[in-house]
Amino acid sequence: MAKKKKYYVVWRGIKPGIYNSWEDCRKQVDGYEGAQYKSFTDKEEAERAFSKSYWEITQLKGKKNLHELTTKEKPILNSISVDAACSGNPGKLEFRGVFTDTETELFTRGPYEMATVNIGEFLAIILALAWLKKHKLNYPIYSDSKTAMSWVKNKKVNTKLERTSKNTEVFKALDNAVSWLKANPVETEILKWKTDLWGEIPADYGRK
Repeated sequence: MAKKKKYYVVWRGIKPGIYNSWEDCRKQVDGYEGAQYKSFTDKEEAERAFSKSYWEITQLKGKKNLHELTTKEKPILNSISVDAACSGNPGKLEFRGVFTDTETELFTRGPYEMATVNIGEFLAIILALAWLKKHKLNYPIYSDSKTAMSWVKNKKVNTKLERTSKNTEVFKALDNAVSWLKANPVETEILKWKTDLWGEIPADYGRK
């Protein structure tokens, strides 16, 4: 079965517009502070979305304006949120971390070949911990992956993914991450993002 075509709307980026491929979209948002973008499976839907604001669309698609939450429990905005995206399982993996409050991108890595979402979530948490240590900050970290959080807690990656010549790079990153974790005590709070209350995590890639 042929893969269904996607259209990518960029509201904030180097050149806002509608793009026919992720690679074209990536060129507009990679490294752009506060980039705003979202994928759609229908061209007309993408055109309608582009005529509206990012927040109007993402709130409908599962992402909420955290400043307007009415839930009794609210996320800590002065924090880092991480997420991963993988095209296939295993497949091509990317992961990143953002400031929860503003969605400003702090780091992004990938793509890695033949990896899994849980691996990306774990690597993103470790990179966030290292980023906080480097900048001498003590913010909590949000992840929506219980599996990755347990790997961090146990200082061990429990993946069934086999090492092959195609995923050498990602396993090297995993080995380095585990070594870093064992050498650096973790005092930072790693918290579960409550998607049912708060919508998609701010670091979400918006490709669902």
